[in-house]
Order: sequence, then structure tokens, then C-alpha cells
Amino acid sequence: MKKLLTTIMLLSVYFVSAQAYQGKGDDKFQIGANVQNNATGINVSYDFGVGENISLGFSSVYALGIDENLDADFGDRFDLKARFNANLGNVVKIDENFDIYPGLSFGLKNFGGHLGMRYFFSDGFGVFTEFNTPIAKYKSEALTLAEKTHNQFTMSFGATFNL
Repeated sequence: MKKLLTTIMLLSVYFVSAQAYQGKGDDKFQIGANVQNNATGINVSYDFGVGENISLGFSSVYALGIDENLDADFGDRFDLKARFNANLGNVVKIDENFDIYPGLSFGLKNFGGHLGMRYFFSDGFGVFTEFNTPIAKYKSEALTLAEKTHNQFTMSFGATFNL
């Protein structure tokens, strides 16, 4: 019984000893749901560490559930963004398993900003949430409802993985 308890305790420490952002060379993959006005979809992102607190990457969203009133083709449903993150988990020091990352993104639809948070339960698996908003839209005239799909405040949440 004593050996069993010791083994369980050691495994718990192993599984909880994750670190949310490890600096240069760190690779993160995220997949989750994207929620916005008149649409829901899937969000996929990849970030790689280039410095102690800096990561670069890309993010893509495809809107699956679009309001029937919108005449949205593939171009309206899809967005791809290059992104820059300032990983501040080691600065705010809430928990070494937690990372908060404000950032900027340059996409097919707009130039925007985001605020994301990750929490890792193990070295390889965690959860994330991210809030995105456009700062500058590429189209200056009035946007159609379909064009507003990726030009508004959005929220994403899902699973994150260390690669």
C-alpha cells in the first residue's frame, strides 16, 4: 500500500509539472472552437518560440456554422493570419503551468490583436482561450454581413499541445 501511494504521488507530480511557455524553440499547437456573431467554426493555430518571451506563428479559422441569411462563400468562411505573441506567463508568475499572451496578427481579412491564455495539465496537454478583435479592416467601404464574419470580436477555446 505504501509503494502504491508513493507511486501515485510521484506520477501526480510528474503530470502536474508542466510549463506553459519554455522560450526559444518551444512549439505549441492549438485546436478548438471559434465563436462569433452569426457564425461558429474551427480554429487551428501553431506558435513557435523565438525568444524568452516572444513567439511567432499562424492561425486559421474556418466558419462552419453560418447564419442562413448570409451568402458566404469559401473566401468569406476562411481566414489565415500570421501572428506575434508576447508570452508573459513567467512575468506575471501566477503558475508555471499558466501562460498569458497578448499579441498582434496580420491576416487575410484584417490587422488585429488578440489576448490568449493557456493552462497545461501535463507536459503535453492543456486548454486555451483566446479573444480576437480587428484593429484595421482592409476594406474601407461598408462590409457585407458575410464579410463581417472575420472582421469582428471573436472568442476561441479548446485544447493546446506541446510538440
